[in-house]
Amino acid sequence: MDATTSGTPTIQYHNIPDQPITTIVATQLPTLQREQRHCFGDSSPGEFPLSANPSIVLHLLTSYDLYAQDLAKLEATCSFFKQPAKFEPDFDLSLSELAALDMCQKRAIFKPMTTEQQQYLKQRCGGSWKLVLRFLMAGEACCRREKSQAIAGPGHSISVTSKGLVYSFGSNNFGQLGHGTTREEWKPRPIRALHGIRIIQATTATRRTMLISDSGQVYAFGKESFGEAEIGIHGSKMVTTPQLVDSLKNIFVVQAAIGNFFTAVLSREGRVYTFSWGNDGKLCHNTDPNDVEPRPLLGALEHIPVVQIAAGFCYLLCLACQPSGMSVYSVGCGLGGKLGHGSKTDEKFPRLIEQFQLLNLKPMVVAAGAWHAAVVGQDGRICTWGWGRYGCLGHGNEECESVPKVVEGLRDVKAVHVATGDYTTFVVADNGDVYSFGCGESANLGHIPENHEEGDMHANVLSPKLVTSMKEMNEKVVQISLTNSVYWNAHTLAITESGKLYGFGAGDKGQLGVELGANQTERGKPEQLDIDLR
Repeated sequence: MDATTSGTPTIQYHNIPDQPITTIVATQLPTLQREQRHCFGDSSPGEFPLSANPSIVLHLLTSYDLYAQDLAKLEATCSFFKQPAKFEPDFDLSLSELAALDMCQKRAIFKPMTTEQQQYLKQRCGGSWKLVLRFLMAGEACCRREKSQAIAGPGHSISVTSKGLVYSFGSNNFGQLGHGTTREEWKPRPIRALHGIRIIQATTATRRTMLISDSGQVYAFGKESFGEAEIGIHGSKMVTTPQLVDSLKNIFVVQAAIGNFFTAVLSREGRVYTFSWGNDGKLCHNTDPNDVEPRPLLGALEHIPVVQIAAGFCYLLCLACQPSGMSVYSVGCGLGGKLGHGSKTDEKFPRLIEQFQLLNLKPMVVAAGAWHAAVVGQDGRICTWGWGRYGCLGHGNEECESVPKVVEGLRDVKAVHVATGDYTTFVVADNGDVYSFGCGESANLGHIPENHEEGDMHANVLSPKLVTSMKEMNEKVVQISLTNSVYWNAHTLAITESGKLYGFGAGDKGQLGVELGANQTERGKPEQLDIDLR
């Protein structure tokens, strides 16, 4: 991830002499006799030839950016990988642990940490650099950290390039586009006030936007108050250019999520903080609803690192990373069963969703729609739960589900990404196919009938349906974003593997990045925007 301009990762060499590898092997290892099955040198039976040169092995491990579980398997099956490698910075570390540490050092959010901060993260993750590596890589996969991304906000859109440049377009009545004006923008326009600042993550809500830089700073603009409901008489003050959130200046933030009544942020150590909506003990603290001081999420997640957060209308999901595996916790309003605990009661403290253990499903990505939620499992299964209105759960009906339930209509699909909005759901398969279901009110599901007299692109879809209009793009889709607000007509944005951005659905405020024709308020077919996210 932290590559040079040529695309080649930076590798740390450990005590390798400045000479060709062939010279090292030739000077230290006798000739292998073909008729004999033994290792080079005086190695014991069962050891492999390169064991005499652990630096080369370490170089290979770090070059291919192996997953933490691969390193763990090596250590579990071969004594060579268990023994101390006798390399700096810790002579007692095994090769697997040292390789994990080297790969952690490549990560942008890990490199700036002091030694004490790195050790603290190591202890939070379970006392192993392999577990730290798993934590960092899981966060990258969930949030597209430092990759291009697009956010289909309520009436406005934000897109972030892989280099950290930010474009915004659409509704701007509170300055939520960050251009210093309140004028609508019908074409993607770069936020020039962020010149020289690399943005790695973005989130939106009605009339407001938050951006996070690679140095962990948070910028906000639009409606000033982050503690009020989307529709209300207060909070009329506006901020039209990105401003640092002072209350977060002492927290290195890597992700933010905005609900209707609250805002949540995730620190690089995996701690969750929330502002507002604290009265009556909501979100673990008793504070004024408009309090903007970040309060740590207490309870079960105090000592468990979180890799991703997702905010719905009045609830929060947290994907936690434990030595035993990934798990999902929920907190907030339980109406409709959207907390996933088998009931409709509220939870003032984070509570583990136990159903995934019964399903033998290992969560990898979470998504929180306004009233329903979804998870992608490691095996590619999709689970949904909460309010089932318009068929947004994909179970063929409009019933509520109070615990996660596997979407049977996607049994033959290996999902890698899921996005949820206001009663809508999109699923991206590993081959790039896209499926959608739920409310089609704004033509934001992407289903274009071949015969408009016999079909309706505004129809609700109760079960997963292949979005053929996106398959016709001949581009592999890697990310989908949906409008997650009950007060705005919805639109959808999709990013392809080659960095192209497509949009469809409601476009009456310019949120599709194009100016529509006379009397036209939406587009049912995905159209490419004039912006390169690479």
